[in-house]
Amino acid sequence: MKAANYDVDLTNCDREPIHQLGAIQPFGALVAFNADWFVSHYSANFGEITGSSESVELGMALKDIVSPKALQRLRSLASQVSETDQVERMFGFDLLGDGRRFDCAIHSSGDYTILELEPYFEGELDRQLAALRPVLGRFEKFRDVPALVGEAARQLRHSLDIDRVMVYKFHDDLSGEVVAEAKREDLEGFHGLRYPKTDIPAQARELYVRNRFRIISDVHSDPVPIEPGISLDGEPLDLSMSTLRAVSPIHIEYLKNMGVGASLSISIIIGGKLWGLFACHHYSPKLLPYSQRTGAELFSELFSLTLERVIASQEEAVREQGRKVHDRLMRDIAAGQSLSESLPTIDPLIQRIVEHDGASVFIDDVYNARGSAPNEEEFRAIVGSLNAAATSRVFTTDAIADRIPRAERFADRAVGAMAIPVSRTPRDYLVLWRKPLSQVVTWAGNPEKPVEYGPNGARLTPRKSFEAWQETVDGRSSPWTTSEKQIAEGLRVTLLEIILRVTDEAMQERAKAQEKQELLIAELNHRVRNILNLIRGLINQSKSDAKDVDNFAEIVGGRISSLAMAHDNITKGNWSSAPLSELIDSEAQAYLADKCDRLEINGPEAMLTPEAYTVLALVIHEMITNSAKYGSLSDSTGQLKIDVRRGDTGDLEILWHESGGPPVKPPKRRGFGSTIIERSLPHELGGEASIEYKLEGVRARFCVPERFVEWASRGETPSPTSVPKPKDDMPGDLPERVLLVEDSMLIALDTEDCLRDLGVQTVDVESNVTGALDAIRKNAPQLGILDFNLGQESSERIAQELVKLGIPFWLATGYGEMQERLEALGAHGLLTKPYGREELSRILSDYQPAA
Repeated sequence: MKAANYDVDLTNCDREPIHQLGAIQPFGALVAFNADWFVSHYSANFGEITGSSESVELGMALKDIVSPKALQRLRSLASQVSETDQVERMFGFDLLGDGRRFDCAIHSSGDYTILELEPYFEGELDRQLAALRPVLGRFEKFRDVPALVGEAARQLRHSLDIDRVMVYKFHDDLSGEVVAEAKREDLEGFHGLRYPKTDIPAQARELYVRNRFRIISDVHSDPVPIEPGISLDGEPLDLSMSTLRAVSPIHIEYLKNMGVGASLSISIIIGGKLWGLFACHHYSPKLLPYSQRTGAELFSELFSLTLERVIASQEEAVREQGRKVHDRLMRDIAAGQSLSESLPTIDPLIQRIVEHDGASVFIDDVYNARGSAPNEEEFRAIVGSLNAAATSRVFTTDAIADRIPRAERFADRAVGAMAIPVSRTPRDYLVLWRKPLSQVVTWAGNPEKPVEYGPNGARLTPRKSFEAWQETVDGRSSPWTTSEKQIAEGLRVTLLEIILRVTDEAMQERAKAQEKQELLIAELNHRVRNILNLIRGLINQSKSDAKDVDNFAEIVGGRISSLAMAHDNITKGNWSSAPLSELIDSEAQAYLADKCDRLEINGPEAMLTPEAYTVLALVIHEMITNSAKYGSLSDSTGQLKIDVRRGDTGDLEILWHESGGPPVKPPKRRGFGSTIIERSLPHELGGEASIEYKLEGVRARFCVPERFVEWASRGETPSPTSVPKPKDDMPGDLPERVLLVEDSMLIALDTEDCLRDLGVQTVDVESNVTGALDAIRKNAPQLGILDFNLGQESSERIAQELVKLGIPFWLATGYGEMQERLEALGAHGLLTKPYGREELSRILSDYQPAA
């Protein structure tokens, strides 16, 4: 085969069958037998090692080679090693029955059982076991990995009396690093050197997990072939668990290049995975007895347990840090605050446990960043690639552009990335960034194995130089450590919990708001229906009281206005109790005008609950109306006295006393008004009502039960509404043109009719801001009446235009809180809905033409 046609790469070593080399090292012998105890394979030096003059032949019965007692023992052990990778050892075993002793090992290999034997060294096993106890005692005092591995290297070198012991740790990229070393003083140090992953091929790493111990007693010795090299089934014997297994020629050359005469490697297994190796070198041949190697293997197993404990302790410390950060984050991030808004809070906390140069948060398609991080456009360019990573796993890299080429755009600011997913769909992230950092990696020679061409073609050659070889690596950040990755995983869970908590709280708030809204809608629907039913009842019941249509409108309008006034008073305090005195004042204003001395109210202030207030409002309205039409307020001399008393049980008593008016005649018929007066309180509140039509004036007594009443001093009574009192006659200088802005057609038509009836010549009716402003520009009015809320807009711009032109205007609204904005808007007063002719008459009476 020509060199040009031979495809050579570093994976050739990975494919080398190092467990099927068909040979063993010469310091021991091997024999394999099948289930019928006939010899299937044997090493060519079996007779030499056993000192037997008789040769071993293929197919020979094992009973013809070993003693009956030894055979019985072997049969017992063979039944115990039927499971893969189990090895049974026998030290000082009389195999041949002649008193000579051997150290033996027996294990299963496919369909065969393999017996290996070496010369026995008297007392070596006891010495090794005795040396382990004090060593383990020394291990117990160490709490960090560097100190522990350093001590282990020193103890193992002393135990084996060997030139160099290195603790070799595998990195995530499978390269190795010498993290501890104990050596002869005259030897060059390897501590801190890195070795590429090709130095220990993949199948060799697998064997190190299965078979913890690997010895090469003399790199210059010739291997001993196994006969036959290929079984009758056409397969070579699998020597994976063999302690005598020959060594790959490439590895032998590698050791020769280093000047090593003998070596042994002992696996360090943590959690079932290869953490590292004890790599031991001797610079001349050195045969360690099987018992000593077994002691060293036991040393490694006990060290691995100690190392695992220390690592677990450190991981627990990391978890404790994570818990503290978790608690701090849960405490510091305000409920309801998004993770993006919390970035300035959480970034310094995370910095304490995971060093980074910048951070990005991408939540609900909103991007925020701090420090050395990509901008939003750059991040959105890579987020699709991040979404392709494994679900619910932290993604880390020290060179993100190698994985995601678009990240090259911000390689000057961030190259190391730790992407922490904090949701599933849509995929949200917290990403920690690290700046590019020029790094110098010191290798044990050039990490690239050269290809050498010879007469037989191309072959990979082991490195011949192991001097420190430095490589400068650009475009990478400092790597993310295992502990940092563990912290990131805990952080992911914490942030998920925070987001779920915030989301849950937001959902709960939305649910509460929705529930409250539905309750309010239901309550509003209930109240609107009650109001509509009440108005329908007022209309139906008022027909009998009316003489004509105008009188009917006046009666119904007065009663509805009374209900509206009562409703307005109780909604001022968010549907809470309202003062009785305000109810009486509001009803009396229409009739008393400037003769307030005709009404006298005595007694404490009574605050009535909403349900009682609206009922009593209709009763007082009817009483005032009757007094104005037929009683003491129907002329200019009569008096009305109302005494308010608190009963013995806390009930409210209202004593009505009219005097000085025309003689009173009892009504000839009982109308709806009389029904309201006499039956409302008993029927709706369980109260009392009585009325007497005495010649000198009406007497009445009303009683409201204590549960509807709260008592207060007069000083706590709210001031009455500031609606001007009507004058006896309309002024002669009425406004000629009034601008009426109202989006309800029915209200606009009714208001327009009322204004015309009151003497206004022209009423410009508009329903929106644009139309109103056009009307003002075409024909400026002398007075404006503005409905403040016009669907999706308000009359504020119209108000501003009227103020600029010096035109007085009134605000019409159903919202009680508008009283507080009158001055800011420049309005002359508030017209509370529902309003009618009486309220409009008051506005016109108050009109002052511009000078």
